[in-house]
Amino acid sequence: MGLMSFLKDAGEKLFGSGQAKAAQDAAAAAPTAENLQSLDRAAADAITTYIKSLGLSASGLAVTFNSGTSIVTVAGSAENQQTKEKILLAAGNVAGVAGVEDQMQVLVSEPEAQYHEVQRGDTLSKIAKQYYGDANKYNAIFEANKPMLSHPDKIYPGQKLRIPPQA
Repeated sequence: MGLMSFLKDAGEKLFGSGQAKAAQDAAAAAPTAENLQSLDRAAADAITTYIKSLGLSASGLAVTFNSGTSIVTVAGSAENQQTKEKILLAAGNVAGVAGVEDQMQVLVSEPEAQYHEVQRGDTLSKIAKQYYGDANKYNAIFEANKPMLSHPDKIYPGQKLRIPPQA
């Protein structure tokens, strides 16, 4: 548990359309407490929908967003450590999110993964060489970050990746 930091300007663009965009526009035009609460609810709903669209689930999943701090809070019980970490990463790798407060529980305890923030020039092979000493183990990192990653070459600076313990 704790706070994971993310690059606020990198990630999935969930707040630029639909209900989240309407709430964002209303809060900008008239930053009343009611409009800010609506913005926070819409952002939390967009993040929750995104997590579910990735096929990730947790019992009692609850997501909140604080537009003042750009912090997402995620609570619930995940089946295993991997699912918990993927949910936290999905919530954090969203443009406009600066951090994720982890209030999740895990039903089956496992060793925690490390995290790597992608830098310009990084590849999964380069990251695998750094953490595992073998560039050919890039697929372990790719698999550990599915479904957020759709292809090993599609990573971007500022994205945070799971680096699972070596098997």
